[in-house]
Amino acid sequence: MLLFYNLGIRFYFILIFIASFFNKKAKLWINGRKNTGYQQFSKSAWFHFASLGEYEQGLPVLIAYRGKYPHTKIIITFFSPSGFEIRKNTPYADAVYYLPLDTKSNARKFIDAIDPAMAVFTKYEYWYHFFSELHDREIPLYLISGIFRADQIFFKWYGGLHRKMLNCVTRFFVQDENSKHLLQSIGVSYVSVSGDTRFDRVWVNAQNPKSFPAIADFTQGKKTFIAGSTWPEDEQLLAKLVIDHPDWKFIFAPHEIKEEKINKLIELLPLNSTIRYSDISNLKSQISNLNILIIDNIGMLSSLYQYGQIAYIGGGFGVGIHNTLEAAAFGLPVIFGPNYGRFKEAKDLIILQIGFSISYESELKKTFDFLTEDESRYYSISQKIKAYVKEHTGATETIIAYLTAE
Repeated sequence: MLLFYNLGIRFYFILIFIASFFNKKAKLWINGRKNTGYQQFSKSAWFHFASLGEYEQGLPVLIAYRGKYPHTKIIITFFSPSGFEIRKNTPYADAVYYLPLDTKSNARKFIDAIDPAMAVFTKYEYWYHFFSELHDREIPLYLISGIFRADQIFFKWYGGLHRKMLNCVTRFFVQDENSKHLLQSIGVSYVSVSGDTRFDRVWVNAQNPKSFPAIADFTQGKKTFIAGSTWPEDEQLLAKLVIDHPDWKFIFAPHEIKEEKINKLIELLPLNSTIRYSDISNLKSQISNLNILIIDNIGMLSSLYQYGQIAYIGGGFGVGIHNTLEAAAFGLPVIFGPNYGRFKEAKDLIILQIGFSISYESELKKTFDFLTEDESRYYSISQKIKAYVKEHTGATETIIAYLTAE
């Protein structure tokens, strides 16, 4: 099985290399791994994140660890350019790198260079050679905010190699009891149910969000619908809702902000009512008369929800929904597409009837009407969803208590 794994890793590299000639993200992935001159460290703390979402998820633990050990050097690695390119200058790390391709020699060279006293991986990402090298050197490896499902390869008859990876982990901090039971069913007993650190992250953010005066000027205290991390499939669905409710303000924060993507979104919307965030300064005196705003930059969304009453979270018509908790922490009822099965919090919200999944335009309209026709019902849902987030905070404290135990 290891032979097939190694061949698969190399085949994946070849595919990305070919794609790099015409895909910007693939090119960044390749070019970022050309640097092998890693800075030398001694007894560092290594935090790895697949992408930006996992970075935000693990950040509370990273910040708390840095506060506890301010003189320890912290190394961050990312697998994806969407994490590295946005957070490569984070003040919470002494060095930020792309994770090298998972080969035995790369793992040995990288770990030689950063000399970690421990490694922390967030939610996903299991790499055989890196895990094995850490295990062979008796370097503690922790996985935080983990979540497991019965359909994953670890629990299949052919998942022997991946089960070996799990056995390299010193301790798992998982989101729920089901994950713990699944791990125990294959003999993994070093598991703590700590919850999801994203709750800590979004709760802290909601207590002290960034202020955007231009957004406040745009909304002017009017009811505002915020569509976050949207994809074209989401935007097609939302366009009719925008037209049917000119008394509402609508803010779109697309997942991709390439010019062609923004232009296609604009084509779906009433042109005389739409403005891009980058153009606000040019039309400041007129923005209160417009009711559609498109955010054409990165980094605002997590605090943007403070200006809304209802949120739509994109991605549910693709591989899976994006972060519902950022909106929920502000008390916004959340609507999303049908592909939410991998996200425990989304399933929780639906069970509690404070989150809503839709598949068709008619369902979107029905849900919008349900949330807006009765103010007392809306208020009750808003309070319940905010309470849900607050009740699930505390994972960071549990994890840090273990990592820093003397």
